[in-house]
Amino acid sequence: MSYHIYGIGNALVDKEFEVDDAFFADTGIEKGMMTLIEEDQLASMLETLTNRYGLKKRACGGSAANTVIGASHFGAKTFYTCNVANDEAGDFYMADMKAAGVDTNLGDDRDTGVTGKCLVMVTPDAERTMNTYLGITSELHSDHINADALAKSEYAYIEGYLVTSEPSRAAAIQVRELARKHNVKVAMTFSDPAMVQFFKDGINEMIGDGVDLLFCNEQEAKLFADSDDLDTAIEAIKRIAKTFAITLGAEGALAWDGQTLNKIAPNEVTALDSNGAGDMFAGAFLYAITQGHDFPAAGRLASLASATVVSQFGPRLEAEQHEPLKSVL
Repeated sequence: MSYHIYGIGNALVDKEFEVDDAFFADTGIEKGMMTLIEEDQLASMLETLTNRYGLKKRACGGSAANTVIGASHFGAKTFYTCNVANDEAGDFYMADMKAAGVDTNLGDDRDTGVTGKCLVMVTPDAERTMNTYLGITSELHSDHINADALAKSEYAYIEGYLVTSEPSRAAAIQVRELARKHNVKVAMTFSDPAMVQFFKDGINEMIGDGVDLLFCNEQEAKLFADSDDLDTAIEAIKRIAKTFAITLGAEGALAWDGQTLNKIAPNEVTALDSNGAGDMFAGAFLYAITQGHDFPAAGRLASLASATVVSQFGPRLEAEQHEPLKSVL
C-alpha cells in the first residue's frame, strides 16, 4: 500500500471574508448554503466583498482537498485527484498541495482555462456561506484519475460536491468502481445540505451499492432520509453505509462502527468560523482509523480537530497545530 487515502474532489482557491448579516439582505444571497455562480457574478461579488470588507485569507480548498490536507498533516500518506488550470491560481493551488505533503495528478501540462474559486463569507455567528465558480474543476473527468495510486490506497474518499457536474460525477463513480475492483474501501462525504436537497438522484448514483464509510452532518442525514427525526435518518444511512459518522455541531457527533453507535463528546470552544469543520472532522477520523485506532478514538481526534478549526479563521489548521491534538488518541 502506497497511500492511506486517495481523494477526489473539486479544486478551488478559497477567498475568505468576514461579513455581517446585512450583506445577505443587500445581495439576496442565501445564508449558510453553497451556491454555484458564473464567472461574471464572481468578479462583481469579489469586487464588492473586497471593497466592503477586505480579503481575510486565501488558501487552496475544496471539501475533499481540506480533508486530505488535514489527514496529511496528521501523518497519513495521501493522494488527491483534481483539476486546476494553467493559470496563476492553478500554480498557487499546486504549490499549496505540495507544501502540505499531498501527492496529486497535477503537473505542468494543465489545461488552459480558469481555476475554480470559492468566495467564503463568514458571519459573526461563525456560519459560513459560499458562492462558488467551479471554472475548470467542473471538467474533472476520468482521465484525471491515477488508477495506480488508487489501487495502492487503503481508502478512496469521494466528495459530494462532485455531483453538480456530469463529468465529475462520472469520475467519482469510476473511482468507486475502481476501488471496489482493487479491494480499496470507499468513503464519501455529502459535503453540503444543498447537494442532498437538490441533487439526490446523483448522490444515490455516486453511492451506488453502498459505501464503507460515510460522513455527513445532522441536516444532511435528515434531508437524505426525508425525515426530521434523527433516529429515522440513522436507519436510512445504515442502509447505504457499512459505517458512518454524523456530526451534530455543538452536540458532538455519532459514529457507527458497524456494531455500536458511539457518542462522540463535543469540545467547548468559541466558534469564529465554521468553514472546514466537517472537512477536518473527516480528515482526522480517516487518519486515525488508517493508523489502527477504533471509532471512539477516531471520533475524539476528529471532534477536537474540528473544534480547533472553528475556533480560528480559515478552513484548515497550520501544519504544526496537528501533532499536539494526537494526544487524545
